Amino acid sequence: MQSFLSRALLCAVCLAASPPAALAANDARPMVKVDPAGHYKAVYDIHSDEIAAGISRGLYYARGLVEAFGKQGVKPAQLDVHLVLHGDAAQFLLNDDAWQRMQGDPFAVNLNAKIVQDLLDLGMHVEICHSVMKSKGWTPDDVLPGVAIVHDGYTRLIKLQTDGYPYIGGF
Repeated sequence: MQSFLSRALLCAVCLAASPPAALAANDARPMVKVDPAGHYKAVYDIHSDEIAAGISRGLYYARGLVEAFGKQGVKPAQLDVHLVLHGDAAQFLLNDDAWQRMQGDPFAVNLNAKIVQDLLDLGMHVEICHSVMKSKGWTPDDVLPGVAIVHDGYTRLIKLQTDGYPYIGGF
């Protein structure tokens, strides 16, 4: 057993010192990137209450999109992105008063409020489904400032896709 471990360690050291030719050849491949002068649009379908890094997974990944474009020289002003929150995700667009009522905790804070404001400041369109609001008893006063209220999530998603916005789902 000891000789097997010794050989494995020796192989690992050799690979670290000089990678195989196949690995070195891959380093020479060009990276495919977007045109930094281009304009890009998309619509995010955010309907799940899944969390990533303490906030809505969909909002987290939308923020990541801005960063990914930025690393390729695309400024936020070149992006036209709509985030349509409906279903279980709509709750992430509530102000703290409504969040506290929903949670039954007078000290609860909606941790999504900051990222929503950041996304709005970057020029993204954040939208909440009125059908969900109505079913939950929420009013426009319960929604974070700057968030647009759309009739319903599904028709909004269809409208934006019809207008040429590529669909990003899974959130």
